[in-house]
Amino acid sequence: MKKPLEVFSEWALNGKDKGMEKNHANPVEEMLNFITEERNEIGKEFSFLDLGCGNGWVVRRMLKEKLCNKAIGIDGSINMIANAKAFNDNCEYLTGDLEEIELQQKFDVIHSMEVLYYIDKPADLLEKIAKFWLAENGRLIVGIDRYFENQESHSWDTDVGTKMHLKSEHEWVEMFKAAGFKQVSSWRANVNDSWAGTLVISAN
Repeated sequence: MKKPLEVFSEWALNGKDKGMEKNHANPVEEMLNFITEERNEIGKEFSFLDLGCGNGWVVRRMLKEKLCNKAIGIDGSINMIANAKAFNDNCEYLTGDLEEIELQQKFDVIHSMEVLYYIDKPADLLEKIAKFWLAENGRLIVGIDRYFENQESHSWDTDVGTKMHLKSEHEWVEMFKAAGFKQVSSWRANVNDSWAGTLVISAN
Protein backbone atom coordinates (compact mmCIF):
# COMPACT_ATOMS: atom_id res chain seq x y z
CA MET A 1 0.00 0.00 0.00
CA LYS A 2 1.11 3.56 -0.67
CA LYS A 3 1.48 6.14 2.06
CA PRO A 4 -1.43 8.61 2.20
CA LEU A 5 0.92 11.46 1.31
CA GLU A 6 1.92 9.68 -1.91
CA VAL A 7 -1.74 9.27 -2.85
CA PHE A 8 -2.59 12.92 -2.21
CA SER A 9 0.46 14.10 -4.13
CA GLU A 10 -0.62 12.04 -7.12
CA TRP A 11 -4.15 13.40 -6.84
CA ALA A 12 -2.82 16.95 -6.83
CA LEU A 13 -0.91 16.31 -10.06
CA ASN A 14 -3.93 14.62 -11.67
CA GLY A 15 -6.36 17.40 -10.78
CA LYS A 16 -8.30 15.28 -8.32
CA ASP A 17 -8.00 18.04 -5.71
CA LYS A 18 -10.71 19.88 -7.63
CA GLY A 19 -12.93 16.82 -7.37
CA MET A 20 -12.31 16.67 -3.63
CA GLU A 21 -13.30 20.32 -3.35
CA LYS A 22 -16.55 19.66 -5.23
CA ASN A 23 -17.42 16.46 -3.35
CA HIS A 24 -16.75 17.99 0.07
CA ALA A 25 -18.41 21.34 -0.62
CA ASN A 26 -21.79 20.65 1.00
CA PRO A 27 -20.67 19.19 4.36
CA VAL A 28 -17.81 21.70 4.64
CA GLU A 29 -20.16 24.61 4.00
CA GLU A 30 -22.38 23.30 6.80
CA MET A 31 -19.37 23.13 9.10
CA LEU A 32 -18.15 26.61 8.14
CA ASN A 33 -21.62 28.08 8.64
CA PHE A 34 -21.63 26.60 12.14
CA ILE A 35 -18.25 28.22 12.80
CA THR A 36 -19.13 31.65 11.44
CA GLU A 37 -22.45 31.80 13.26
CA GLU A 38 -20.67 31.05 16.54
CA ARG A 39 -17.92 33.60 15.85
CA ASN A 40 -20.46 36.24 14.86
CA GLU A 41 -22.27 35.68 18.16
CA ILE A 42 -18.97 36.12 20.01
CA GLY A 43 -18.39 39.27 17.97
CA LYS A 44 -14.59 39.20 17.89
CA GLU A 45 -12.09 38.76 15.08
CA PHE A 46 -10.73 35.25 14.85
CA SER A 47 -7.84 33.30 13.33
CA PHE A 48 -8.43 30.14 11.30
CA LEU A 49 -6.27 27.08 10.60
CA ASP A 50 -7.11 24.39 8.03
CA LEU A 51 -5.35 21.06 8.60
CA GLY A 52 -4.90 19.15 5.35
CA CYS A 53 -5.86 22.16 3.28
CA GLY A 54 -5.38 20.60 -0.16
CA ASN A 55 -5.59 23.30 -2.81
CA GLY A 56 -6.56 25.90 -0.21
CA TRP A 57 -10.21 26.33 -1.13
CA VAL A 58 -11.40 26.44 2.51
CA VAL A 59 -8.72 28.98 3.43
CA ARG A 60 -9.82 31.23 0.60
CA ARG A 61 -13.46 30.79 1.59
CA MET A 62 -12.83 31.74 5.23
CA LEU A 63 -10.85 34.86 4.39
CA LYS A 64 -14.06 36.25 2.88
CA GLU A 65 -15.59 36.31 6.36
CA LYS A 66 -15.51 39.79 7.81
CA LEU A 67 -14.32 38.71 11.27
CA CYS A 68 -11.62 36.32 10.03
CA ASN A 69 -8.37 38.27 10.37
CA LYS A 70 -6.01 35.41 9.49
CA ALA A 71 -6.36 32.07 7.73
CA ILE A 72 -3.57 29.55 7.21
CA GLY A 73 -3.58 26.16 5.50
CA ILE A 74 -1.22 23.25 6.17
CA ASP A 75 -0.75 20.20 3.98
CA GLY A 76 1.86 17.48 3.84
CA SER A 77 1.81 17.37 0.04
CA ILE A 78 4.14 19.77 -1.76
CA ASN A 79 2.00 19.31 -4.86
CA MET A 80 -1.20 20.28 -3.04
CA ILE A 81 0.46 23.40 -1.63
CA ALA A 82 1.76 24.25 -5.10
CA ASN A 83 -1.83 24.08 -6.39
CA ALA A 84 -2.95 26.32 -3.55
CA LYS A 85 -0.25 28.90 -4.14
CA ALA A 86 -1.04 28.95 -7.88
CA PHE A 87 -4.09 31.07 -7.08
CA ASN A 88 -1.74 33.97 -6.17
CA ASP A 89 -4.22 35.33 -3.65
CA ASN A 90 -1.83 36.17 -0.80
CA CYS A 91 -3.16 33.35 1.37
CA GLU A 92 -0.64 31.71 3.69
CA TYR A 93 0.19 28.01 3.32
CA LEU A 94 2.64 25.74 5.09
CA THR A 95 3.99 22.39 3.93
CA GLY A 96 4.51 19.90 6.71
CA ASP A 97 3.57 16.61 8.34
CA LEU A 98 0.71 17.36 10.74
CA GLU A 99 2.14 14.93 13.27
CA GLU A 100 5.55 16.62 13.29
CA ILE A 101 5.08 20.30 12.46
CA GLU A 102 5.35 22.85 15.25
CA LEU A 103 3.36 26.10 15.14
CA GLN A 104 4.34 29.40 16.71
CA GLN A 105 0.83 30.59 17.47
CA LYS A 106 -2.58 29.33 18.55
CA PHE A 107 -5.76 29.62 16.52
CA ASP A 108 -9.33 30.46 17.44
CA VAL A 109 -10.80 28.02 14.92
CA ILE A 110 -9.18 24.83 13.59
CA HIS A 111 -10.86 22.92 10.78
CA SER A 112 -10.09 19.62 9.10
CA MET A 113 -12.00 17.67 6.47
CA GLU A 114 -11.20 14.08 5.52
CA VAL A 115 -7.76 13.98 7.12
CA LEU A 116 -7.89 12.48 10.58
CA TYR A 117 -8.34 8.81 9.65
CA TYR A 118 -5.26 8.96 7.42
CA ILE A 119 -3.08 10.07 10.35
CA ASP A 120 -0.94 7.31 11.83
CA LYS A 121 -1.68 8.32 15.44
CA PRO A 122 -4.78 10.54 15.40
CA ALA A 123 -5.06 10.53 19.20
CA ASP A 124 -1.62 12.14 19.49
CA LEU A 125 -2.50 14.80 16.92
CA LEU A 126 -5.74 15.63 18.76
CA GLU A 127 -3.82 15.98 22.01
CA LYS A 128 -1.34 18.34 20.32
CA ILE A 129 -4.20 20.43 18.95
CA ALA A 130 -5.85 20.64 22.38
CA LYS A 131 -2.65 21.54 24.23
CA PHE A 132 -0.71 23.69 21.79
CA TRP A 133 -2.68 24.80 18.73
CA LEU A 134 -6.18 25.73 19.86
CA ALA A 135 -6.61 29.07 21.60
CA GLU A 136 -8.61 29.48 24.79
CA ASN A 137 -12.33 29.36 24.01
CA GLY A 138 -11.40 28.17 20.51
CA ARG A 139 -13.27 25.67 18.36
CA LEU A 140 -12.05 22.52 16.61
CA ILE A 141 -14.33 21.12 13.92
CA VAL A 142 -13.54 17.96 11.96
CA GLY A 143 -15.33 16.16 9.12
CA ILE A 144 -14.92 12.38 8.71
CA ASP A 145 -16.48 10.35 5.90
CA ARG A 146 -14.87 7.01 6.75
CA TYR A 147 -16.43 5.74 9.96
CA PHE A 148 -17.94 2.40 10.91
CA GLU A 149 -21.59 3.44 10.59
CA ASN A 150 -20.98 4.51 6.98
CA GLN A 151 -20.93 1.10 5.31
CA GLU A 152 -19.98 2.54 1.93
CA SER A 153 -16.61 3.65 3.32
CA HIS A 154 -15.46 0.25 4.57
CA SER A 155 -13.65 -0.70 1.36
CA TRP A 156 -11.92 2.63 0.77
CA ASP A 157 -8.52 1.54 2.05
CA THR A 158 -8.47 -1.28 -0.52
CA ASP A 159 -10.03 0.86 -3.24
CA VAL A 160 -7.51 3.69 -2.80
CA GLY A 161 -4.57 1.51 -1.81
CA THR A 162 -3.56 3.23 1.39
CA LYS A 163 -3.89 2.69 5.14
CA MET A 164 -6.92 4.25 6.85
CA HIS A 165 -8.38 3.94 10.32
CA LEU A 166 -11.97 2.70 10.61
CA LYS A 167 -13.59 3.69 13.90
CA SER A 168 -17.16 4.11 15.08
CA GLU A 169 -18.68 7.48 15.85
CA HIS A 170 -18.48 6.65 19.55
CA GLU A 171 -14.79 5.74 19.29
CA TRP A 172 -13.98 9.03 17.54
CA VAL A 173 -15.91 11.07 20.11
CA GLU A 174 -14.19 9.29 22.99
CA MET A 175 -10.80 9.94 21.36
CA PHE A 176 -11.54 13.67 21.32
CA LYS A 177 -12.53 13.58 24.98
CA ALA A 178 -9.41 11.64 25.93
CA ALA A 179 -7.29 14.26 24.15
CA GLY A 180 -8.45 16.87 26.66
CA PHE A 181 -11.39 18.58 24.98
CA LYS A 182 -14.05 19.49 27.53
CA GLN A 183 -17.11 19.76 25.30
CA VAL A 184 -17.44 17.36 22.38
CA SER A 185 -20.49 16.99 20.15
CA SER A 186 -21.16 15.17 16.87
CA TRP A 187 -23.70 15.17 14.09
CA ARG A 188 -24.08 14.06 10.47
CA ALA A 189 -23.84 16.59 7.65
CA ASN A 190 -25.10 16.27 4.07
CA VAL A 191 -27.20 13.17 4.77
CA ASN A 192 -29.32 11.84 1.91
CA ASP A 193 -30.99 8.59 0.82
CA SER A 194 -27.77 7.17 -0.62
CA TRP A 195 -25.24 8.61 1.82
CA ALA A 196 -24.93 8.19 5.60
CA GLY A 197 -23.46 11.67 5.80
CA THR A 198 -20.22 13.22 6.94
CA LEU A 199 -19.52 12.64 10.61
CA VAL A 200 -18.85 16.08 12.08
CA ILE A 201 -17.15 16.32 15.47
CA SER A 202 -16.95 19.70 17.18
CA ALA A 203 -14.93 20.32 20.32
CA ASN A 204 -13.57 23.05 22.56
